Formats: sequence, structure tokens, C-alpha cells
Amino acid sequence: MEASVKKAGKNTIDWLLVFIIIVLVLFGFLMVYSSSYPDGYYKFDGDPFYFLKKQVFAAVIGLVGMGFLANIPYKIYAKFNKAILIACIGLALLTVILGIASNGAQRWIVIGGISLQPSEIIKIGGVIYMADYFSKNRKNIGSFRKGFLPSMLLIGLFCLLIAIQDDLSTAIILGGTLIVMFFCAGAKLRHLFALLMVGVAGVIVLVSMEEYRITRVIVFLDPFKYPLAEGYQIIQSLLALGTGGLFGMGIGKSRQKFFHLPEAYNDFIFSIIGEELGFVGCVFVILAFVVFSWRGLRISMNTEDFFGSQVALGLTTLVLVQFLIHVAVATSSMPPTGRALPFISAGGSSLMFLLFSMGILLNISRYADTYRN
Repeated sequence: MEASVKKAGKNTIDWLLVFIIIVLVLFGFLMVYSSSYPDGYYKFDGDPFYFLKKQVFAAVIGLVGMGFLANIPYKIYAKFNKAILIACIGLALLTVILGIASNGAQRWIVIGGISLQPSEIIKIGGVIYMADYFSKNRKNIGSFRKGFLPSMLLIGLFCLLIAIQDDLSTAIILGGTLIVMFFCAGAKLRHLFALLMVGVAGVIVLVSMEEYRITRVIVFLDPFKYPLAEGYQIIQSLLALGTGGLFGMGIGKSRQKFFHLPEAYNDFIFSIIGEELGFVGCVFVILAFVVFSWRGLRISMNTEDFFGSQVALGLTTLVLVQFLIHVAVATSSMPPTGRALPFISAGGSSLMFLLFSMGILLNISRYADTYRN
């Protein structure tokens, strides 16, 4: 009986993971419309569906791409590791030279009339390239000279490609993800501890180089000291979460989205969820991401091919880290930084490429023996 179950599930994607992804995307439609219609109506020629239409368009393309990539054997990506590295470098340089600036950062490029954020592509490329590198050099991972130093140089390179676009938070997310992959590939704890010390020092240096980053840290320590200046946004976020109570004010009844909470449909959409759906709504979102992480990590642990296991781990960790940062910022548990809530926040290119990456993860699930302990 057990053998027949294994055989039946051998070439089947993880349908529970598909279900969770679709639920989160559909829930995102609801919350994007609810949190963005004031901005759409007053800032975009009376169109309350402005952000929702962009979200649906990106989701349709992303879901089609996810279905397509779910049927492409993931091992093919290892054959193009050099092309992936060159493409990531090229995209980063193209963004720096010809990118479009928005909110003080040059992070977007326009291709065929569509605005794209290359850092989203670089994150996926970095995971795939490093998974292939760790797979091919697994026997040397524990060595400081042959394993640790080359790995750190490559991880630093991918983080630099994003950091030069003035996107420190995304660089930290990618760096943290690649470090997790490095650890699971067999890195020694003493090497990682030393890296942690260097990393903390590096973040301190990078923060001290930009005045706005220093301001964010100061405001984080006491946002109520600057209620009408830099602390305004985080205070409004906390007010939204506090107002929601247990069951929330109801869908569409948020007050903070009426130009009190900036970027309510993106960087602080979790706060609007808390205001409109209350603690219960927040728990629903958290549990959905817990299930997503469980399925993704289960795929990674039960994939016998080391390259596939590392890719699944990296793609799952990218989503999990971004989710944790978004919730931490919304609850003032860390200094504010612009991070979307995966699958839910408004953001065309980020949602589209996120769904593309889920197609790769789903293809890996076809080869994972999820019935094996």
C-alpha cells in the first residue's frame, strides 16, 4: 500500500502548496483593493481599481508562468549557471546606468513599456547559482580556504549587485538566504560565527554611510518622539493594528488607509489587515505562511538531489525572511524599511517573479519523496 502511494505521488506536484499560494494571491486581491482604493481614486483620475488591475494583471502572468515552469525539469538551470551570473551582473549594471529613480532610489528599468525591478530577478538567480555552486563544491564546504572564502566572495557579489541599486534591505534578505543555504550545505559553525561578527560590523558601516538610514534607526528606538516627522508612519501602523482589536473593523472600513498611513497597500498592508480583520485576520495570514514554509522546507528535505534541495531551501527562505521583515516593520519590531508582504502586497514585478520562482519550487516537489521520513 505504501509503495503504491509513493508511486502515485512520485510525479505529482505539491497541491497543498499550490492551494496556499492561490489562497494568498486571492486574499492579496481583496486587501490590495481595500487598502488602495483611496489612493487610486484621488491620485489616478478617479480609478479606485488602479492598483487592483495592476495586481491582477501581474498575478495572471505570474500564475501562467508558474504553471509553465512547474513542468520544466529544474536540473536544467544548473547547466546555465554561468549565463545566470552574467545576466545578474548585466541587469544590475543596466539598472545603475539606465534605471528609473523612484522614492530616491534607482531600482527599476522599463522593458517593452513594463516597469521591472531587476533585484527580484537577481534574488532568484543568486539562489540558483549558489545552489549549483554548493552542490559542485560540497566536499570542500567545510574548508576555510576552499569552501568558506570562495562562497563568501560569491555571496558578497550577489549582495553587492543589489546594494549598488541602493536597496540595502533586499541585499540583506538575499544575503541571509544564501547564508542559510551555505549553513545547510555543510558550513562550519565557527566560520559562520566569525561571518556574523563581520556582517554586523558591515551593516553598521553601511547604515552610517547614509543619513536616512541613521534616522530610521533613531526613529525605531522611539517613534513617538517624532510623531509628525519620521516616526509618523510607524505610529500610524501601530494605531491601525491596535484599532483592529480581535475581529477588526470589517473589510473596507480601515481609517488609516485614507492618507494617514503611507504605502498602506504595500509596505504596511499587514497593518491594514490587522485594522480590518483584527487579530484573527493576522493569525490567518501568519498560519498561511507557516504552512507555506512547512511545505517548502519539506520539499527541500525530501529531495535526494542536493542541487534541487538547495534551490527549494533558498526559494522558501526568500519568502519566509521577507514575510518576517514585513511583519516586524509593521509591528515596530525592527527599523522601518520598504518590504512588501509576499503574494499579498501591491507590486507587479515582485508578485510576477515570485510566482515564477514558485513554479521552480513546484517542479522540484515532483521529485521529492514527501512520504520519506
